[in-house]
Amino acid sequence: MNNFEKLIASDRPTLVDMFATWCGPCKMMHPVLEEVKQAIGDQATIIKVDVDENQALAQQYQVRAVPTLMIFKSGALVWQQSGYQPASAIMDALRQFI
Repeated sequence: MNNFEKLIASDRPTLVDMFATWCGPCKMMHPVLEEVKQAIGDQATIIKVDVDENQALAQQYQVRAVPTLMIFKSGALVWQQSGYQPASAIMDALRQFI
């Protein structure tokens, strides 16, 4: 089992930000994710995955656009959304699984 699989296997929800360093909207997500982390605390885990460095993972989850946000709970993909998302929408999604 690789590190990614260990992270998403948690009972706590894990928010995964699939991003690319060259992507403008991805850069806009950084402060939003910081805000989410402040609000959610340790009720959820947030990880960032560079799709250029992890192409197999991006293909496995059929990431067609960046940023793509995904929430995993106990190893299962329970929510996925592509494009810029406001903090309120991300927190509403996370709270469903906390």
